[in-house]
Amino acid sequence: MKKLIYLLSSLCLIISVFSCSDKDNDIALDDVVKIKTDFGNIYLWLFDETPLHKANFIELAESGFYDSVSFHRVVNDFMIQGGDPNSKDTDPSNDGFGGPGYTIDAEIDSSLLIHNYGALGAARIGDDFNPDRKSSGSQFYIVDNVDGAHHLDGDYTVFGVVIKGLDIVDEISVQPVNIESGHKPLEKIMMEVEILDSWKIDRDRFEMISNMK
Repeated sequence: MKKLIYLLSSLCLIISVFSCSDKDNDIALDDVVKIKTDFGNIYLWLFDETPLHKANFIELAESGFYDSVSFHRVVNDFMIQGGDPNSKDTDPSNDGFGGPGYTIDAEIDSSLLIHNYGALGAARIGDDFNPDRKSSGSQFYIVDNVDGAHHLDGDYTVFGVVIKGLDIVDEISVQPVNIESGHKPLEKIMMEVEILDSWKIDRDRFEMISNMK
């Protein structure tokens, strides 16, 4: 009996050690974005290096601005774009032209924040009408190309990255679209967005993602 108790105690100790090891290997991130879709959830980490974009996105998400907004532009092997409040209505022709009524000053740093696979970027009007490259107040895109979209580096603000759910981004990117109407999905891909106070991620994965900035 004593031998059995000893073996069970030893087993508990081993389990405890491994649990502590796993716990110590996790990092808790604050203000993680959760985008809920019918295809699954996408989790985003917002960069501290882009404080204006980070604060704005959190404020809009917490106010419910993004709920029932759709991904209105989907280009396979390039990116998926959403965040336009016009996409809530039944008129697809106005999708891509809306916003909260303001823009955000550019926070472009192509030496650090670039368009890797899974990068979160801010959409904007072109240089002819927007030479300061100010970002849309709400529209964003997620890069869906394993090689990235580096032709956009230096032109658009990158302010976050997918930390989980790239498979969901991939699935959304292959949905049927009307190319003539600007790659609008044939069926609405709606989202709900919330901010998670704390979200744990494996330390090694976090370091890998951090190096992908």
